[in-house]
Amino acid sequence: MSSYFKKEDLKKFGEITDLQPEMGKKFFDWYGEVFKEGALTVREKNLIALAVAHTVQCPYCMDAYTSECLSSGCDEEQMMEAVHVAAAIKGGATLVNAVPMMNTIKAKLM
Repeated sequence: MSSYFKKEDLKKFGEITDLQPEMGKKFFDWYGEVFKEGALTVREKNLIALAVAHTVQCPYCMDAYTSECLSSGCDEEQMMEAVHVAAAIKGGATLVNAVPMMNTIKAKLM
């Protein structure tokens, strides 16, 4: 069975402008600005992007930002630590949303 994710499709990302050129151009202009050196270095932005890619579970982004991280000088330990930070935040966000559930339980059972 073939996979929905096809590594070669990442090269077609620029084609999203084909069906909506104006919005596609705006997106790529903005995206390019976001990843320029600023208050954060490109390396730091790549680590953030890698962590977010894992959180939103985008295989294209994971693939792209694994390569970008390596190209910008990140090592495997830093990359895995960034992914662990993302996983901790995602896990914590799931658990903190149990507080309203606990409030409801206490209100109904007490």
